[in-house]
Amino acid sequence: MITTPESIFSLSPALYALLGALISYYGLERAWAGALRIYPFLGILALLLFLIALFRVLGDLPAACRPNPRSRRGFQRVCRAVTVLAVGFTLGFAARNAAAAGDLRLTLPPERVLGITGTLLDDPRGTASGGMGYLRLEAASASGGLRASARGRLMVFFPPEAIPRLKEFGRSSGVYLEGSLRESPSGAGAAGGQVPRFSAKSVHILREASALEQLRTVVRMRLLDQFAGRPWGALAAALILGAREDQSPEAVALAGAFKAAGCSHVLALSGMHLAIVSALIAFLLKRPLGLKPAALAGAFCIILYVYLVGPQPSLVRAAIMYLLGTAAILGAFPRQPLPLLALAFLIQIAADPLSGDTLSFILSYLALGGILIAGEALGDLFRGLIPPAIAQPLVASLGAFIATAGISAAAFGVLRPVGIGASFVIVPLSTCFMIAAIAYLGASFLLPPLGGLLSSLLSLLYRILEETAALAARVPALELRRPLVVSLLSVVLVIALVWFQARHKAWRERLLPFDG
Repeated sequence: MITTPESIFSLSPALYALLGALISYYGLERAWAGALRIYPFLGILALLLFLIALFRVLGDLPAACRPNPRSRRGFQRVCRAVTVLAVGFTLGFAARNAAAAGDLRLTLPPERVLGITGTLLDDPRGTASGGMGYLRLEAASASGGLRASARGRLMVFFPPEAIPRLKEFGRSSGVYLEGSLRESPSGAGAAGGQVPRFSAKSVHILREASALEQLRTVVRMRLLDQFAGRPWGALAAALILGAREDQSPEAVALAGAFKAAGCSHVLALSGMHLAIVSALIAFLLKRPLGLKPAALAGAFCIILYVYLVGPQPSLVRAAIMYLLGTAAILGAFPRQPLPLLALAFLIQIAADPLSGDTLSFILSYLALGGILIAGEALGDLFRGLIPPAIAQPLVASLGAFIATAGISAAAFGVLRPVGIGASFVIVPLSTCFMIAAIAYLGASFLLPPLGGLLSSLLSLLYRILEETAALAARVPALELRRPLVVSLLSVVLVIALVWFQARHKAWRERLLPFDG
């Protein structure tokens, strides 16, 4: 299987570094009380890992003080643990400072701001009232021709008539927006208080994006055009390109059904979607190129894919994991998923410190961590009791649900256990739908007659997904008002599962000599 209790609690260097980064990134800049209130599971997780690391180091100290060869090894382990912990702590502290530097900075009073200048950081997304996106600020202006410098990232709401033009120019375009700066609730899971957001009344394009960005926008829009007008097009655009711009009643209803069914993660690009893309790449390249060249070619294709759809936090996490897995295949380091997950976290917050505060980033790492730890423990306990075809998706869903329960309770105030069962149907169907949609894209350019057959298949899959999600959405959610209690229960359950797994393994090893 994926890991064992020993590999969890031995805390490899990557896990020690992760511990240091968790404490400094989520614990220092925010008071611990605030961290526990905002992200209860993260605070408890960091404290738990710290205690495990402390016990490991203290356990090595007695041996390190004895004058024998063992003491040297114990002393080396202590020094290595402390050093790597300090490196992770420093990295997390630097990332937190960098994230703070990216916060909004205005030299004008917010109520006087009538216009802003900046660069589009992403592709504008459609909303019921127009569109929204993020802007990297360069300047702000007020009445009377007053203009002042500004910096940071700001959420912007665009008027409906500006969306087609913004999509045409795309990400990295320079714009000037006229409107007003207002404060709105920061949303569930945030620190509370108000967050500035700019409501644009008019949009002016100041400069085009670079040639490479323009090419990327043209390719993206061409692919989206292939899905336009199809009843299943909005779902295909979301699953393949991460585009959730369709605000038609059908698209909104389907997204709401997925959310109520506890399967909204299926619509957000993540490891599942990247696994499908990488599997298709491996299928096409492994036989003609061989394992290692195919892995390198696949890594290049994954980088292009992430660049095309945009750096969404959960997708970037999956891409980093894929690239680290490729390096492991090439022999750079052992292929151990849990340390690779820790290393991916460190790389991502170093490269994009602001992403560490997003809900998708946190849920993505917690979900995969839950699959690797709680899900693995459940899989070991269920072995021989449930057929593997059922046990594997079941323990993965349970592990992810347990690990993310605290954050979900804090962010949304509800838990949707129905998603554990609904995933059995929705995830395989979505996988088939996504493969068929990718095949449709290829056929639409190379073999148009085949596109009609695939379109019929996609319509059928879409209807089944729609009905399944609507049926699961009827199951009521669990309303929770004490996320800290949920987080404590989640941590206790994970510890209990790992302990039972260890006891179960020891019991099997004692009985093994007598088997047969």
